[in-house]
Amino acid sequence: MESLCLLVSATVFLSIATFLLCTNSTKFFRKNNGSTRPSPSSSEIQLPLGTLGWPFIGETIEFISCAYSGSPERFMDKRRCLYGNVFKSHLFGSQTIVSTDAEVNKHVLDSKTFIPAYPRSLTELMGESSILVTNGNLHKKLHGLIGAFLKFPQLKAQITRDMQKYVHETMSHWKDDQLIYIQDVSKNIAFKVLVKVLIGLDPGEEVKFLNQQFHEFNAGIISLPIKIPGSRLYRSLQAKKRMMKVIEKIIQEKQKHNSNEIPKDVIDVLLNDPNEQLTPGFISSNMVDFMIPGEDSVPVLITLVVKFLSECPQALEQMLEENMNLKTLKDQKGELLCWSDYMSLPFTQDVISEALRLGNIIGGVMRKATKDVQIKGYLIPEGWCVFAYFLSVHLDDKLYEESHRFNPWRWQDNNIGTCNFTPFGGGQRLCPGLELARLETSIFLHHFITQFSWVAEEDAIIHFPTARLKRRMPVCVKRR
Repeated sequence: MESLCLLVSATVFLSIATFLLCTNSTKFFRKNNGSTRPSPSSSEIQLPLGTLGWPFIGETIEFISCAYSGSPERFMDKRRCLYGNVFKSHLFGSQTIVSTDAEVNKHVLDSKTFIPAYPRSLTELMGESSILVTNGNLHKKLHGLIGAFLKFPQLKAQITRDMQKYVHETMSHWKDDQLIYIQDVSKNIAFKVLVKVLIGLDPGEEVKFLNQQFHEFNAGIISLPIKIPGSRLYRSLQAKKRMMKVIEKIIQEKQKHNSNEIPKDVIDVLLNDPNEQLTPGFISSNMVDFMIPGEDSVPVLITLVVKFLSECPQALEQMLEENMNLKTLKDQKGELLCWSDYMSLPFTQDVISEALRLGNIIGGVMRKATKDVQIKGYLIPEGWCVFAYFLSVHLDDKLYEESHRFNPWRWQDNNIGTCNFTPFGGGQRLCPGLELARLETSIFLHHFITQFSWVAEEDAIIHFPTARLKRRMPVCVKRR
């Protein structure tokens, strides 16, 4: 009972705090005057059905409590039954159109009419020049530069070498019957790879410092937008400044030894571009911002795969056989594994796809309409947010048979529409690192399952503020 009370108290606190992050709450109160029913104007009549919930907090408390439970889609399913796949609500301080419709989501992701909408604390941390919030030509330029670089075969080869090295160094110290927390281990490895890709820094004291400061910075993403000394947001901003100083020193060193060689990291890519907006301060700030999505995605994906394999012996057996065959073949030829070897394992990639679908690292994205838009007969008014909710699409029994069951064999049919599977978002803001996330995950899993057997302790997925394992996925390992 005490734990339940703590959960409820935490939920209420987070809901109120999240509401305070946003700027539209007072406008909502003035417009609705405490009523959950909007005025019957001609434009309101075309709005999707739904309710705006309570004044100020809307329906945020219920949404977050479901996200903390084992059934995060419960909030959406209840309203889908009442109002359909697209409905209106009030979440995180904003009047919101919630879409659990794959076609509507695709339109929102593809259209330039919708711009990113983040909590105020996050926009304060990132700043107006962050690629995560910029729009137009600058965003297109940055996304194109970085996306092209992340597809370089040379970079994939470098990441493969680094990932193999860090995995080997980590796993070589494991002993039989040792309890390992997969989420922690994979985060430590992935951060080293991430820093190397972004700023070209090898593991050492500077990387340890950046790791410490990043966790201080990251803690302020969901916080009250108060910047007075001592506040959570203020401490996070100070941590970002300390990180930027380290990165700016690296930029200065690179500028001293400027060359036309093939870029080795993202900083090289941006420094080599003639755009005057790409100043050292702009680049260093964005390197920190890139760590926000990059630091979580790979470790959580690795952890989810280990969880699902632990619960599905048949899938683990088939994946082990596939990876053992590759290892044996390479050992016989005396060759090292390269990035294309890992990506050529069909069942391993099916397992990763299914973990992405069922685990939902990105539950959905928030966008704001810059003008009135009509999609599939629904009106989305200017200034309203749209919550494109991927999780409900991925767990829709009409699209995926027995959608709540881990079934990697479903991907062998290869008849799943692209708009029905959006684990990395879509449109102009499709995550440019999606292929690298699969590569890093494949490398970790190959070495983990071919070297160790394990017994997993029970764990559960939490979906707020981001997807993660409640107990960090503890497993007791034994070397094969």
